[in-house]
Parts: sequence; C-alpha cells; structure tokens
Amino acid sequence: MGAIQAIRGTRDILPEEVAYWQQVETIATQILTQALYQEIRTPIFEPTELFERGIGEATDIVGKEMYTFRDRGERSITLRPEGTAGVVRAFIEHNLFASGGVQRLWYKGGMFRYERPQAGRQRQFHQIGVEVIGSSDPRADVEVIAIATDLLQTLGLKTLKLTINSVGRGEDRAAYREALVSYFTPYKDELDKDSQERLNRNPLRILDSKDEKTQKIAQNAPKIIDYLGDESHKHFDRVQHLLTNLSIDYQINPRLVRGLDYYTHTAFEIISDDLGAQATVCGGGRYDGLVRELGGPDTPAVGWAIGMERLIILLQQLQQSPVIAPDFYMVSRGEKAESQALILAQKLRGAGFKVELDLSGSAFGKQFKRADRSGAAACLVLGEAEADNNTVQLKWMATQEQQAIAQAELFRNIENLRQEIKRHKN
Repeated sequence: MGAIQAIRGTRDILPEEVAYWQQVETIATQILTQALYQEIRTPIFEPTELFERGIGEATDIVGKEMYTFRDRGERSITLRPEGTAGVVRAFIEHNLFASGGVQRLWYKGGMFRYERPQAGRQRQFHQIGVEVIGSSDPRADVEVIAIATDLLQTLGLKTLKLTINSVGRGEDRAAYREALVSYFTPYKDELDKDSQERLNRNPLRILDSKDEKTQKIAQNAPKIIDYLGDESHKHFDRVQHLLTNLSIDYQINPRLVRGLDYYTHTAFEIISDDLGAQATVCGGGRYDGLVRELGGPDTPAVGWAIGMERLIILLQQLQQSPVIAPDFYMVSRGEKAESQALILAQKLRGAGFKVELDLSGSAFGKQFKRADRSGAAACLVLGEAEADNNTVQLKWMATQEQQAIAQAELFRNIENLRQEIKRHKN
C-alpha cells in the first residue's frame, strides 16, 4: 500500500518553519497586548447562514470557495473562510456590547477556502486578525493600520506599500454600482467569464479581476471616490490626514474594493512586491453594518487580517532564521550517567535554560559533533567517572575551555551562569 499524503491545498508546517510562526505570534501578542487588544478564540466551523449573511451571497467566497456540509442533525455547517464574521457573531451572542465603549479584539487560527493552491495560498490557511468594534471615529481606522505597520516593520519587513480607498456608505455604493453596470455592459462579451457573471450580481468585484483583458477595460471604469457623499468624503479625508500625521506613507488605489460585501468607508491593503501575484500581506477595512446585519445593535467596526503563509514566505526571504540555539547541549554515556544527565537537564530547564539532551546513546565522538552543530553556548558532559563523583564537565563551545565542576555547583549562582551563557553566545 502506498503512503498516505496530505490533501491537496493543505501542508505540513515542519519544525524548522514553525520557528518563524512562533516568532510572528510572539511579536504579535506583545504588540497587541501593549495596545490593550484582547484575544478571542472562535470555532473553526459555524452555521452557513453566518457567512451568507455576513460576507454576502454574491461573493466568490460564498458562491464558490466555502467548505460546506450537512452534519448529522441536517444543519448546514461551513468551515470558516475568514475570521471577522465569527468574531462579530460572538460579540453579539455574548452581549459584549452591553458594557458599552470599544471592544479591541484579536484572533489567530486556520481558515478554509476551496481555491487553486499556489505559493502563499492554500485551501487551509492561517490568519492573525484584529477587530475594533464600537467606534466610528477615523482614528480607529488609522490605529489598526498603524498596528499592522508596526507589526510588519518589527518583523523586519521593509519593501511594503500601503494602499487605501473608500468604498463609502451603502447609498454611495448603490450609485456607483449603477455606474459600473452602465460602463461594463458594452464590454460584456470581452470580459472574462467570472466578470460576466459578476456584471449584474456584484459589479464591484470586476475591479478585482486578474484577467489581463478585463484589467485593461477596467482602467477607464468610473472611480468610486467620485460617487462618495459628503460624510464619506469627510471620513476618508480624515483618515489620510491622520496617516500623514503618523508619517505612514500610503497610496490611493481607486480600484481597491476588497472581496467582502460588508466593507464600508475605508478599505486598505499592505502589499509586497516580493510576493509576485500574491502581493497582499494584510488587508482590511471598516464594516459599520455587519453587526446589525448579523442581528446585533447598530455598531460600527474596523479590522484587518494578515495571511500567515504569505508573511512567512517574506520572512524566509530575509534569510534571518529565528531558530534559537540551546544554552546547553547535554552529552552522556553509560546507564548511571544518562540517568543523571536527564535529571540535570530537567533542573536546568526548570531554571529557565534551553537544554538539548542527546538521546542517541552513541559514542562520545558522535555526540560531540552534534553538540558542535547545535549552536549551543556550552556542552555538559557526563561519563562514568563524572556519574560516580556527581560532577560534570562544562565545556564552552566558542573557546573550547573545559572544567570539571560539581553538579550542584551549576545551581549555586544561577544569575552568574546566565550571564556566562549570554557572554559566550555573543
């Protein structure tokens, strides 16, 4: 029988890559905690109606890409294709609005869409996202953009570009929709198949088409900014002013509409030229009508999501591996020595040190070679003589200095030992 492989569109994240994921999650947690965002964890599957009502039945996500099935109770269930709808459902279900004020929430986890797999795009993918629920102030839009920028820059990414647009209010989009239908209808036979279907169903999505001919036609299409009402213009102008005050560079992209029906006012993307066609690293915007659409009170909100797979590709291109070398590599041989080495390793780990215990049982020479490759600051060696005397050989890898010390001596001044480790790593 052949070996079983992962399903197309899913992939294993192996240990050497997981280090990048942990780096991102650690830095994101620090930055979001400093801004007083609270983590929320929602189920990976929800009632299908949540996404039909929230994302919009006319979108490609709902119409073509969702993993939907009937459970044993004949309920229609969908694996979440994005994170915002579930967070808003939880906000409503648990009355998080009852206390008033603004809820700053963030999440991380797996999402699912039936798309064509390619680099940076999988059918099971992962996101980190934020939602600020309860403020219509343009400062909330700029706050979430600033936090995303801070996160990506802290990770070391430099070749990034922020693009923004306004998709206005419902009445603005209704007028714009009519203008798009009027513009694209004479070109209907020249549009790609998907755009032909979208013409009357969701014409704004034609602007997102990747088809070259359709893109060329769309270049002269009406711009939504010309259909914004006074309130929408005022909001968008304030967002631009605040971004300038924070020295955050941006470009206005009049064709940026995002792929979800719930967006209002600000829409934005942070893109990287290093990702080729899959350029978007972070995308988001304001969605003032979604809470009401899903059965809650009329509540404004804004948020974003970062695609982890695409972000990891960029970090790997930086060739800055976040893999952390051990403080100690533990070498031992002989039953008594191996038992003591296990005890010593656990005690050192309990004291806050990173310790790799060689479990091979091979000759000292082979273990020493692995110690060299590990990048450890020091090697601790226990043989039969050391086990009988309750000592250990402490060898500093950079200088090859070696001394025999009592095992208990390692723990007499932990802070000094920590400083020595730091000095030898530098």
